[in-house]
Amino acid sequence: MRFRSNEITLGSTALIVWAAIASAAPAITEITLPGTKVFPESITSTADGTLIVGSLGHGNVMRIAPGKTMAEEWIKPGAGGLNQVLGVFADEAGKSLWVCSNNLENKGEATSVMAFDLKTGAPKGTYPLPGDGVLCNDIAVADNGTAYVTDTRQGSVLMLKPGSKGLQIAAKDPLLAGADGLAFGEKTVLYVNSVTTGKLLRLDLGPDGESKSVIDLKLSRPLDRPDGLRTIGKNRLLLAENSGKMTIVTFQGPKLQNAVIKTIKEGLESTPGVTATRGMAWIVEGKLNYRNDPAFKDKDPGTFKMYAVPLPKN
Repeated sequence: MRFRSNEITLGSTALIVWAAIASAAPAITEITLPGTKVFPESITSTADGTLIVGSLGHGNVMRIAPGKTMAEEWIKPGAGGLNQVLGVFADEAGKSLWVCSNNLENKGEATSVMAFDLKTGAPKGTYPLPGDGVLCNDIAVADNGTAYVTDTRQGSVLMLKPGSKGLQIAAKDPLLAGADGLAFGEKTVLYVNSVTTGKLLRLDLGPDGESKSVIDLKLSRPLDRPDGLRTIGKNRLLLAENSGKMTIVTFQGPKLQNAVIKTIKEGLESTPGVTATRGMAWIVEGKLNYRNDPAFKDKDPGTFKMYAVPLPKN
């Protein structure tokens, strides 16, 4: 039988494509974090697929290389005064990892938001939260490099402008009681949720970076202890509910005041943090009830895991 040259070429190409598909590694959808009593409270990621985990239990920051399942300690407890870790946020444009370091047991350095070098993990700066009884919970960074921080106990959002030596109030309002996760929508639109009231709020920022208004958005269903937030597209956020759900929030309607909530994973245990990278949406089990609830405090929380699902395009 005779073959034309183009038939041979097409056949060879098909074989190469088939071989590539057959040998492609399956997407990683589950990672077990090493150690006991890790109590991860927040996760973040970079565009290359690196995952970064803050540990409230160990007071350190772990890193997982792209395509790997082993988390390694990256920033050690006490580095630059690092205390108990809540929020973590990778700011690739600013080449910084922002970390909420909290003095929850009246030991060590004051509650602060800290900056570390995103490549080396070296400390870059420490900025104490003003006032007493504060709680640094999460961070988001604007296009102009201004870092915004939630103070859950004070019901406020603080900001640190590039070159500034201290935090200042960007928003304080009764609606911000329990302020927790935050993420940007448009350049001057900052979304904030409340872990205590279940609200999802929009802050419209002025030229000075401060909030001009706080708007209580309309939810398509109630949120159950909303926590970590991440931007995943125009008018779309990835959100962690501590009830064990990972959801996508899409803003629609007049002045985008309607928040349409879609669950993409559920059935997990105490889930405070989410992130998205390379087409995958990740959520972490924090199991903070084993740390904070007296009924669980002496019980073994078992292993701590992160889970991923493909990030829906719409």
